[in-house]
Amino acid sequence: MQPRLNEIWVYLSATPLLGLTVTLLAYLFAFSIYRRLGMHPLANPVAIAVLVLVLLLSITGTPYRTYFEGAQFVHFLLGPATVALALPLFEQRARIRRLALPLLAGLCAGVFTAVVSAAGIALALGASVETVLSLAPKSVTTPIAMGIAERIGGLPSLTATLVIATGMLGAMIARPLLDLVRVREHDTRGFALGVASHGIGTARAFQVSEEMGAFAGLAMGLSALLTSLVVPAFAAWSGLIR
Repeated sequence: MQPRLNEIWVYLSATPLLGLTVTLLAYLFAFSIYRRLGMHPLANPVAIAVLVLVLLLSITGTPYRTYFEGAQFVHFLLGPATVALALPLFEQRARIRRLALPLLAGLCAGVFTAVVSAAGIALALGASVETVLSLAPKSVTTPIAMGIAERIGGLPSLTATLVIATGMLGAMIARPLLDLVRVREHDTRGFALGVASHGIGTARAFQVSEEMGAFAGLAMGLSALLTSLVVPAFAAWSGLIR
């Protein structure tokens, strides 16, 4: 029976849509757990789905490249999903104009804290220059973070891993942390999530409310723009790159 199952898996793994199917099933399974646990932030469905996929690929010995041939359809949808964030942003335009200065201050504080703290802690712990440069852009969305890391001499693959880990961790701890400091307003909570946890945090914000998601999407875009300017300048100023 076991050889037969292996033969079936080998046959299916050659089908490009297998990656897409497995990804969707893993997320549905993870989301069902998330709902059963009362949508507890620590039961983040993205984190659970990633663990399921990693275990499945490891057990079956399926190369990531083979899996991604099908999963790239989900990856492609990131573009349209990001563009779709413009609609809730447009609906919140009056409030965004009214809060422009506080949002700008929060953006600068969040981006500078993310870059300096990540690089500073890594240097203090004796990390290599490549690792430090890979860590610096970890709080922005994956494609931009990888581009920044490649430009300044970091490791894009390491940066991608750190970005995903940062997003999942932020989505998990944001609610209890913001509750602890008594931040209740959805616009503030959403903006904080977008700055710290990019796309995964924004997805979490939309699960709470459209207002929170709109401000998270705004923060995600602006932090990516500011980080792409700050990180190369910081790396050059600190002597990490020549």
